[in-house]
Amino acid sequence: MTDDLASLVRQARDDDPLVALQATTALRHEIERMEAVQVRRARVAGLPWAQIADAIGVSKQAVHKKYGRR
Repeated sequence: MTDDLASLVRQARDDDPLVALQATTALRHEIERMEAVQVRRARVAGLPWAQIADAIGVSKQAVHKKYGRR
């Protein structure tokens, strides 16, 4: 997976704007997926929403709204 991410980062810097946009979109989706996995891991580990929110840099309400119902 690390090689895939590195490849997407390189493509996001491509001179062709369409290639760069596609890679940027793929990176965003992968980062969102990774964040969801880490939030789930944090909750399973017993961390409170407030601490998770602080780590992400959003409000407790925002993180709970985004991930609380999953």
